[in-house]
Amino acid sequence: MPQALIRNIDADVMAKLRDRAKKHGRSLQAELKIILDQAAREPERLTVEEFIQETAKLRKSFGAKVFPDSARLIRADRER
Repeated sequence: MPQALIRNIDADVMAKLRDRAKKHGRSLQAELKIILDQAAREPERLTVEEFIQETAKLRKSFGAKVFPDSARLIRADRER
């Protein structure tokens, strides 16, 4: 199985990781493996630019539809 070596980790970060491992009843190595595994499995988040592009595509898929003003519809419903 591949291995990784991480150098120059801040002492405060290491202390927090050790505390976290102890809290979960695991060794530091086991805790780090779990953290890395979870981070690798999280879906990638879109950048702001990618998000804007995706929403533009979605808007375009709706075509030139103009949606009615919902305030008018709500008011009419209340008056019934």
